[in-house]
Amino acid sequence: MRVVTWNVNSVKQRVPRLLPWLDERVPDVVCLQETKLTEEAFRELLGDALGERGYEIAVRGEASWNGVAILSRVGLEDVATEFDGWPGFPGPEARAVSATCGGVRVWSVYVPNGREPGSEHYEYKLKWLAALRDAVAAGPDAVLVCGDMNIAPTDEDVFAPAAYEGHTHVTPPERQALAELEAVGLHDVVRDRWPDQRVFSYWDYRAGMFHKDLGMRIDLILAGDPVAARVKAAWIDRKARKGKGPSDHAPVIVDLDEAPDGDIGPMVPPPSAAPPPRGTHKLPQSRD
Repeated sequence: MRVVTWNVNSVKQRVPRLLPWLDERVPDVVCLQETKLTEEAFRELLGDALGERGYEIAVRGEASWNGVAILSRVGLEDVATEFDGWPGFPGPEARAVSATCGGVRVWSVYVPNGREPGSEHYEYKLKWLAALRDAVAAGPDAVLVCGDMNIAPTDEDVFAPAAYEGHTHVTPPERQALAELEAVGLHDVVRDRWPDQRVFSYWDYRAGMFHKDLGMRIDLILAGDPVAARVKAAWIDRKARKGKGPSDHAPVIVDLDEAPDGDIGPMVPPPSAAPPPRGTHKLPQSRD
């Protein structure tokens, strides 16, 4: 079973990329984030095309913001579009959907960004992660939590730690919240499989960040013990970030039981693309 997570950053804008990519990679389960459409609009836009490809759809959406979906060719049972203790800002946002697919409980999650450390948005992010942790802990061990976590787990998951000082995604409370989620029995399968590689899943559109390979790894697939034991390949499809009209995120792919394309790996840049010297790059949004 091939499982994918992909923040498409507006599924309407990404249709010319999404459908050919599905035909190329042929995933069994696809977790999408930041779809930015209501459920009705999502089904109207993609229902027929996905149905022709054998996918059932579970979606929670809202117009213009957020939005998550699960596409499955291996069954879609017990769909839930919210969970106990789900905090809102002020009301619940379209940030999580879960379903049982091929005997595995699959979550597609879009964790709040947090905006600035110490802000109300930041505190909401931490509360949201705590509620997700409790919900996953209460569920089955055969689980996959897939999505845009908006957290780089370690300094090795950003192009230059110094560039992120004072920003979200890397602060100790955020990383602790992610670690507590993993502590319920989840494995970061890409990092487990490629512990020493420089590998990212997100590159800002601005300032040529992708072409310079100045990115971060914030899109994760976390697997419970029974599922992690089935992993045969876990990698980032960096190719999908290239070309015309891409998302700013690349898909993360995990193959269970067999690896149709072999153990491709995280699509790391060539050795000449070494990490930049300390202090030579800032984030595009950084203040001088």
